[in-house]
Amino acid sequence: MTVKERHILGLSGGRDSASLAVYMRETRPDLAIEYFFTDTGKELPEVYEFLDRLEGFLGRPIARLNPDRDFDFWLREYNHFLPSPRTRWCTRQLKLRPLEQWLRAELDAGVVVHSYVAIRADEPTRDGYQATHANMRVHLPFKDAGIDRQGVVDILDSSGVGEPAYYRWRSRSGCTFCFFQQKIEWVRLMEEHPAAFEDAKSYEKTAQDHGSPFTWSQGESLEELSRPERVAQIQTEYETRRQRMMARRRINPLAMGLPLSVDDAYGIDEAAGGCVICHK
Repeated sequence: MTVKERHILGLSGGRDSASLAVYMRETRPDLAIEYFFTDTGKELPEVYEFLDRLEGFLGRPIARLNPDRDFDFWLREYNHFLPSPRTRWCTRQLKLRPLEQWLRAELDAGVVVHSYVAIRADEPTRDGYQATHANMRVHLPFKDAGIDRQGVVDILDSSGVGEPAYYRWRSRSGCTFCFFQQKIEWVRLMEEHPAAFEDAKSYEKTAQDHGSPFTWSQGESLEELSRPERVAQIQTEYETRRQRMMARRRINPLAMGLPLSVDDAYGIDEAAGGCVICHK
């Protein structure tokens, strides 16, 4: 008896997963890959614009998986405690749960699901979505092909798809108020999407009123971070780090072709710590 199979590729709205979608379309046109995006309802508008552009290139629909319960529901369930690096309930409830609901019936019926995850060859310690069912198979095409960050950028550039517009001011995809943002990114969110920044402040204030020990940005509230003198300090510190990183790149010509991200300026691996489901 022939075993039924499905091939899926999750898109975060970020650089790596989009590049993998382009790569798979070009190298494995024989696979009927189903593309999907788990939508928290709190995404940047630039993410939706980019997904529409990518969908046009792929020539296939990108399924939008919406959670059965929204961010506000789960925030109440967790007693208004904000998600944090230590308690990533947003990833579990708004990203993984909808994906598992989408696949569960067919997996249980014996369908083998092949999931393609955009872990690059230069991310040796990075784990992708872990299969939670015996019929799930996880594949890492970029690692297998030796494709690194520069390769990912080249794939998007050569395809004409390009990168999401938010990379102009932010290094990661994911929720508008993702707690993995650097402080300069919170400042830029305030500048680029002031209404979204005010929403984040409101969530934070409600969380604090309910005794939550977490703020969106470690060590200070958004109210404190948004004060003019603090904004100026964050911008100055970021520019100092950026100039230092640019000086290092002049010494290392191999890095000159790579885009300089916010995380680069802070000397942080852009993949470190973040949720692969959101950020890739």
